[in-house]
Amino acid sequence: MNPIVTVQDTVTAFADFMEPTAAELDAIEQEMPVILAGVELVDAQITALDRTPNELDNRRIRRARNRVLAARRELANRTAGASLPGGAA
Repeated sequence: MNPIVTVQDTVTAFADFMEPTAAELDAIEQEMPVILAGVELVDAQITALDRTPNELDNRRIRRARNRVLAARRELANRTAGASLPGGAA
């Protein structure tokens, strides 16, 4: 039995519509502080997985969580302010 293989993925792998648009890249750029804070939190959690977390690990995780929350808050406040037309509150 011969497998059936399509070439569509090969043909469309580098199509223009597969690339992110400028608006999508801008959105990623705005969310980058949240992404980096999330990576830092995951790093802290992974470090604590290998052993029993000590006080330093707990502080590192707590601070990383606070950074994630602060970055999310700043992003939400920035997006909420940008969505109001004419600066009306």
